[in-house]
Amino acid sequence: MGSGKRTLTTAAIALVCTVTVLGAPGAAYATPGRPAPRPAPSGSPDATRAAGSAADGGRLEVVREKLDQLYHDAAVATDAYNAAEEKSKRQSTQIVRLAKEIVKGQERLARLKDRAGAAARAQYRGGGLPPGVRLWLSDDPQEFLDGAGTAIQGERATEEMLADMTRTQKDLKQYARDAAAQWDALEANRKAKAEAKKKIQTQIDAAEKLQSQLKKQEQERLRKLEDEAAYKAQTAWLSSGILKDISGKASAEGRKAVQFATHQIGKPYVWGAEGPKSFDCSGLTSQAWAAAGDPIPRTSQEQWKQLRHVAIKDMRPGDLVIYFSDASHVAMYIGDGAIVHSPRPGRTVTITGAGSMPILGVVRPDA
Repeated sequence: MGSGKRTLTTAAIALVCTVTVLGAPGAAYATPGRPAPRPAPSGSPDATRAAGSAADGGRLEVVREKLDQLYHDAAVATDAYNAAEEKSKRQSTQIVRLAKEIVKGQERLARLKDRAGAAARAQYRGGGLPPGVRLWLSDDPQEFLDGAGTAIQGERATEEMLADMTRTQKDLKQYARDAAAQWDALEANRKAKAEAKKKIQTQIDAAEKLQSQLKKQEQERLRKLEDEAAYKAQTAWLSSGILKDISGKASAEGRKAVQFATHQIGKPYVWGAEGPKSFDCSGLTSQAWAAAGDPIPRTSQEQWKQLRHVAIKDMRPGDLVIYFSDASHVAMYIGDGAIVHSPRPGRTVTITGAGSMPILGVVRPDA
């Protein structure tokens, strides 16, 4: 790891540790020994400013919730896009395989037809007479019997050849039907991808338009509200005492996956991206485990469906934490109550608290 990358990772982990400590039960915001501020008298300039600030805060909170919903919907559409993309890749591979089988079958059929033609010509040259007539006309009965044995073998070979031709023709028809079905499915997935892409862009455009209407100070305040919401959720999660029960040690593959994922810190979120310059949430986790030598499904929903589920108290570094009831987001647990993930458009790969979002469950890629 380069020195710059180490510094970035260390700083991020230090930040998470700070959040973990501050988020522990009993943490307070007030400065010890300092009297609590008294409310300003009603109608005073301070009271007016406070009321205005509260109103702005309420409006920005509504904006934050709206943005959360827009980006969540974009994440769902991104998962649909990624799933269609994976299916398209598999279908394209299958179509290529079938095309190769069809070419091989056609070549085999051509060879069989040549052999059948040669056999027919040989029979024609032999006169096509019945065996009894040929025996009667033969000057050497033993020679005839030897030739008859050879002829019988030839007839059997011809029968086998004709049966082989029939099988090959049947296989060719089946390959053609399979290829046509795969092509239809590929076209359907292309349409699904296009529709998902349209939905993603619609949600992201709406979110960016909403944010662009905010002043710089409001955007800064909005970012603070996002951090405060994540902090509040992490605090509540830690208050359950769950961290005392989590003590699992990473496997060798898990350590490699964590190392890969943390090396991507600072790279931007781009929907549908699998690196190396940008990632979406499941692009980061799937590539991290591929780098660890244990490929996993591409999307967060398939990761939730196909990988083995483990209890939160049993999770260990390298495990994947799945978020929201529709499994639309995924992160990697790295220990000490922290995750590394690619959050959403406009953000970069970062480290945050594992409880900062609603947890659906945990899955283990290297079960």
